[in-house]
Amino acid sequence: MSAFVFLLHEEQEALKTGHADALPAIVERKNKAAASLAAFAATRNAELARAGFSSDRKGMDDWLAQQPAGSGATESWQRLLTLAEEAKELNRLNGELIRLRMGHNTQLLETLLAANRQDLYGADGQASSSTTRRIIDSA
Repeated sequence: MSAFVFLLHEEQEALKTGHADALPAIVERKNKAAASLAAFAATRNAELARAGFSSDRKGMDDWLAQQPAGSGATESWQRLLTLAEEAKELNRLNGELIRLRMGHNTQLLETLLAANRQDLYGADGQASSSTTRRIIDSA
């Protein structure tokens, strides 16, 4: 989970600084980390079920209640939950940064498209209309 949170921080920094070229590699590493986390969760759930506990938060709490004091299990679980909350918030913020960047890019594109619709200067330095002109032959 720590590695996943680190990657979310790295993604956020790339989004903040506009280093979009770094994002594909970060996303690839983030996807691998997420797959590993999913595999760990599946293993945890299978072990809980094997031990006779439900494969949910209550099952985990019940299992933790049976662990000896000082085993570190509760502390490790709490650390994992804290990291999961941090990851959730970072992911939310990164989504917001992406939304803002996309809005900014949309505004830039609209500005460029609007500029292309306005009158432009021709090769002779004179303003020319961007509309097409029709030549009508007279009989």
